[in-house]
Amino acid sequence: MEGLKVLRCGVLSVVKHDYLPRAVAAHSRFELVVVADDADQPDWVHERNQLFADEFSVPYIKNVAKAIAEYDLDLVAVSSQAERHCELAVRAAEEGLHVIADKPMSTSLSECDRLVDAVYKNDIKFLLWNRNYLPSVIQAKEAIDSGVIGELQAVHVDFYFSKDAGPPKGTRKVNDPPIDWLERQIEAHTDGSDGGVGVEPMGELQIEGIYPLGYIHLLTGENIQRVFARTTSHFHQANVDNNVDDLASVSLEIGKGIVGSLCIGRIGAASHPDIGEIKIHAIGSKGGLVITEARPEVSIYYRDQPLSEFKNERIANENDFLLMDDFARSIDTDSEPILNAQNGRDIAATVFASLESCKIGAPVEVFHYNDIG
Repeated sequence: MEGLKVLRCGVLSVVKHDYLPRAVAAHSRFELVVVADDADQPDWVHERNQLFADEFSVPYIKNVAKAIAEYDLDLVAVSSQAERHCELAVRAAEEGLHVIADKPMSTSLSECDRLVDAVYKNDIKFLLWNRNYLPSVIQAKEAIDSGVIGELQAVHVDFYFSKDAGPPKGTRKVNDPPIDWLERQIEAHTDGSDGGVGVEPMGELQIEGIYPLGYIHLLTGENIQRVFARTTSHFHQANVDNNVDDLASVSLEIGKGIVGSLCIGRIGAASHPDIGEIKIHAIGSKGGLVITEARPEVSIYYRDQPLSEFKNERIANENDFLLMDDFARSIDTDSEPILNAQNGRDIAATVFASLESCKIGAPVEVFHYNDIG
């Protein structure tokens, strides 16, 4: 990396998980120089921003436009409330800055479209945070591309996070008020349980769907064309009280005749001894493979396989560093990152179509950015 420019990054709000700005700070190609947010944000937002800025010994500016104008930035990292992801990203893109944004891309598909438009109009690079650089996922992609399992015909993902999200379902007493969504999300970042900070209630399909759908997009290289989905709330009282899912099942019709399925949920720590049950199954015309992320390992199977080849390979999790490598490379070479704005928008369209399918009880077509007239 000698001779390559160190890219100056401003962090626009750190009220969600801070893994994104921490990944930026940990990579030698990037330098955190300022944290910024809008002055009209509530006190708890400013408190979180100030804590992060103090930890990294950078200033906190309660004026996004001022920070962009005065700190000679190359890019911004957006980790705000989910509803503000696109709005902050668009403002940065319109100033010619590259953008890394946390998931979900937005709570509105029209906002996703507005962001993709801004990315193309201003010729900037955009990375939506994802797990596609888990070494096991990359190894699976290489195996599929090599043809070792033949032509890909089906893919299934189990994505069950084993993390608590507040009181279990059924614990609210008759006279207790419903759990306030935002209050619960703020608590989750204090007491060690988990959830995505946002004012609007969001289920697991919307919060975490980018991860498994990102795997499917990477492994197949195809768009999802139609979905049929079912959701429920089995585990967490906050999800029940706010009418959002903590468990979902989605059937997928994918390009080139590939069939797919996805099961996703936040199952609660009592249901699994590790991070959760996260597996990818890919079936080809000559064989199949299974990724077990929690260990993590990749197993490849095919007919007449020598016993010496039938083994699992343990692989370290280097996703965050490799994501930042990928984004720096995309800026250096004017290439697209592993999950760009249009990819992220189309995955969001799949999520919203799945939620619509749940409401109407019928399959729903997925309309992609390129389908827009």
